[in-house]
Formats: sequence, structure tokens, C-alpha cells
Amino acid sequence: MKISHYFEFEAHVTGGIRESVAHQRKMLNRLGIEYTTEPSLEADVLHCNLMGPRSVWYAKRARSRGVPVVAHTHVTAEDFGDSFRFTNALAKPLRPYLERAYGLADALVCPSEYNRGLIESYTDVPTTVISNGVDCEKLAGLESLEAEYRERYDLEPPTVFLVGHVIKRKGLETFVELARRLPDLDFAWFGPLDLSLKGRETTRLIEESPENCTFTGYVDDVRGAYAAGDVFCFPTHEENEGIALLEAMAAGKPILVRDIETFSWLEDGEDCLKVDPSETDGSDVEAFVDALERLTDPDLRRRLGSNAAERSEAFSLEAVANQYRTLYEEVV
Repeated sequence: MKISHYFEFEAHVTGGIRESVAHQRKMLNRLGIEYTTEPSLEADVLHCNLMGPRSVWYAKRARSRGVPVVAHTHVTAEDFGDSFRFTNALAKPLRPYLERAYGLADALVCPSEYNRGLIESYTDVPTTVISNGVDCEKLAGLESLEAEYRERYDLEPPTVFLVGHVIKRKGLETFVELARRLPDLDFAWFGPLDLSLKGRETTRLIEESPENCTFTGYVDDVRGAYAAGDVFCFPTHEENEGIALLEAMAAGKPILVRDIETFSWLEDGEDCLKVDPSETDGSDVEAFVDALERLTDPDLRRRLGSNAAERSEAFSLEAVANQYRTLYEEVV
């Protein structure tokens, strides 16, 4: 069996989608499944990771030739807004485009049950939930970088941190306000800033953040972020799964999240702490403050972090890989 494992705009797209594709290819290597990264109609399966115009073109032709098409549903209109400049304006017309694009597939791969629920309102193409997974090998040896990264960014424990692109949808406003409310704690957001691509509000939040809130920009070794951080605070409003969250769990870090449907599989008080998003009068920030004050207790951090690490084992690439073999065999 040979797979055309195509990632349109591969040279330009970063963040979670790029990580997911890297994970998939690592799993295919592990399974011994032959693949090409070029779009090809000579393969047994055309697997498109981003349904741009070129992927749509190949998907249409693959169907006409009887080559089964698998498409990943990394992108939804729901999580496209509040990301980069102009994405809010594009989110509305994006949905009908995605409905048509995803409708060309024989099977859709959804990274979470929440994502599947959204996609089932787009099209009636059969869906399979396969986690993006977490590459534990990538995190190996992170402890050795703790002192270097704490010194580099002047961080004192317990540091509240986040990893990924700095975008408003991921809870930027809440993250900055928490730093303002808790001046005795250091906050660090590790990830690309790309201010030229951000809207005015996002830029303002970053530039007017308090002194104890550090935006590191791109880091050369993401292990340093997980080494220097103590509490992974993820107040995102919309997420398809969250690879950075899985990585933080695998690194044994305690997790604090907004209680949105995506994270329904996490257990409050067991492998994370959750804050109710229904609080719309500003008290959700107060709830985050209360939770972070609780997490200054090292015993609570250790317990939640240990439970999170154990829970993350189900998302390892080894645990996920065979689901791809099964899916490809089914569509072929």
C-alpha cells in the first residue's frame, strides 16, 4: 500500500497542523507504510491534510479515477476566527468552501470528538476520530534545559506558561489579565509572535502586557518551554484538540483550562483544573486567579502533573499509529 500524504502550503503553515503532519509521517514510518509527500493519483490513497485549492483539484480527479480520498479536518470556520489578521472576515465564507471540500473525501479524519461534532454539520462523509497524538521522544531530556531557559527569560518558579502561536482565540486577553492580577507570579508565552500578521487588538494586548508577562517569540527548542514552565494555563476559547496541551501533560505539568467541550475528556481535579466559561461578567478571570493561587501548592501541582502524564500515554504515537493502518485498509 502506498499513500500520497499531501500537505498543501507545507512551506508556509506552522503550528499545530504542521506538528500533526509530522506526527502522522512518523507513525507511517513506524508502521512501515510507504508514502510520498507529493499529490499523486498513482497511490492507493490520497490523504490531504489541508484542503486548499490544489488539494481540491487532486481530490476531484482522484475520485474520478477511483482513488479513495482521506481528508483531515484540522480547519473549521469555528476555530479560524480571532487568529490572524483578516481571519474573522474570512471565517464566514470559509464554511461553505469547507463543506464542499470535505464533501469530496471518502473518509474524514477528525482530531477529537468535538471536532467530529462540528464536521458532521458540514457534510455526511464518514468520520473517524484519530488524535493528533503526542511525540514523547521529542520531549526527552527536557529537564536538562530548565536552568538555561529560566535564566534566558528571567523566570522564577512557579511559572505560568503557554506554548504555541500567540493569537487571541487561545485566550490571550485572559492570559495577560491574569498576569496583571497576579504580579508575584511570572507568566511566559512561548511561541511565534508574527505581529505583522496580527490585528490591532492582539498587538495592543501584547505591547501593553505587564512586566511579569513575557512573550518569548519563537524558541529554538520547545523542550525548554516545558522545562521552564510549571503550570500550563490554556484559557483558549476554541480548539480542535490542542497538541501543546498533550505535550504539557506528557511532560508532567499540571493543566489549567477553560471548561470547553473540546476538553470534556479531562477530569477536573484529577488530571487538570477547569474554569467554567459560562461566567461572562468577568468573574471567569477571578476563577482563573483562584485556580492559579491553588496551584502555587507544590503538592497539588505534583499530583495533577503526575495524573496528566499517566493520562497522556493513551495519546502517544505508539498508541495512535494503528488507527491509520485500519483507516487506509478500510477505504481501499
